[in-house]
Amino acid sequence: MDLPSNHTTPLPSKSETLGLSYTFLLFPVLLYPILCALLRHHRLRQTLEEFPYTTRKSFASMTNEDAFHIQQNLNALEFPFTFEKALQFALFRTYGIPSISSLLAHTEELCEGSKATKRYADTVVLIAEFMGYKPGEERSIEAIGRMNYIHSVYQKAGKISNDDLLYTLSLFAWEPVRWTERCEWRRLEDFEKAALGTFWKGVGDAMGIDFGGLKSAEVGWRDGLEWLEEVGSWAEDYERRCMVPSASNRVVANQTVEILLWHVPGWGKGVAKKFVYALMDERLRNAMMFKKPENIYFVLVSVIFAVRKLFLQYLCMPRPYILRYHLTTEKPSKENTYFMTTYEAVPWYIRPTLWNRYGPFAWISRLRGVPLPGDEGEKYWPKGYKIEQIGPRGMRGKGADYWRESKEKLTRERMKGCPFGRSKME
Repeated sequence: MDLPSNHTTPLPSKSETLGLSYTFLLFPVLLYPILCALLRHHRLRQTLEEFPYTTRKSFASMTNEDAFHIQQNLNALEFPFTFEKALQFALFRTYGIPSISSLLAHTEELCEGSKATKRYADTVVLIAEFMGYKPGEERSIEAIGRMNYIHSVYQKAGKISNDDLLYTLSLFAWEPVRWTERCEWRRLEDFEKAALGTFWKGVGDAMGIDFGGLKSAEVGWRDGLEWLEEVGSWAEDYERRCMVPSASNRVVANQTVEILLWHVPGWGKGVAKKFVYALMDERLRNAMMFKKPENIYFVLVSVIFAVRKLFLQYLCMPRPYILRYHLTTEKPSKENTYFMTTYEAVPWYIRPTLWNRYGPFAWISRLRGVPLPGDEGEKYWPKGYKIEQIGPRGMRGKGADYWRESKEKLTRERMKGCPFGRSKME
């Protein structure tokens, strides 16, 4: 039957319209967390496709360069914040060993204000140079060469032992693993741990560190994962024996905490320090002679880490390559110098650009009376650094002969393919 000519289809009610609107709004809200999680796991699959170390047997053939690329993906894209804090904490943890802290206290490298910030910046530069560039690249080799020269001066004087160097190396290899498990949205896969072991074993070889104290030193290690596990066990035993309370530990640790909390206002530093103490385990806290904070700080740290894990996995898209984290500039200036891209306390080696001097963070620094890039003339090296200039003031301009003599050996060592599958005594 034909409908009357004046018949019209009823319009949806206001409640039905609102219901449809809420449905369309709810869909992307539910989809976004799923998309974030899928894209984050997709990056892991991409890494495995590019570096197919899918079995324990394949770890033994991992090259220095492949290990570099895998750790660089973790450091610059996947977990940049956590890796940076892990390496900072690794350096900080070494100050719980009296033989290490007493040297720094004696030389005043981490006890006097400007020396402390300079020494900290120099350490960051050298590590960033050999972590941020391929093992065979000039910048990576030159940074290790410069570090070796600085260490050699103290080694000849009997002030740095092989165990001190091995312990420091072990922390740089292991702390990123611990910190990732503690506060990231996923744990490291075995092939990523093997890459960290392979990379840092290669650095240790280039530093001339003797691994004789490790269990498999005579027969060699089958892969980076085995080396990582053994150096971690060795470091644990070393800490039980050597991480003891000392006045030098406390002096150096206090100065380092001041650097890390440089931008925290004075009224908030007391609370901020308690959070730092809550991040320490009891052994380290006792060795540095710090008081255990109230239980609420441990609870808050755990809650912050738990919330952060969920936030990253379900609400944060993966960092795009164009925004990769890099601590030093990739291209040299006209003067053939390089710059740091960020700083903790004062602006050592920071280019005085408009952004660095007048951006939002710069104005906060101005209000607090903190020096900006370009302030105080040449004091903070606003024209950048050359690797051969890095180090204590007394070593500036020295070490050229050492570098020339060791360059060929370092280049050969860093260009090796796989650092395993051969005897340590080779």
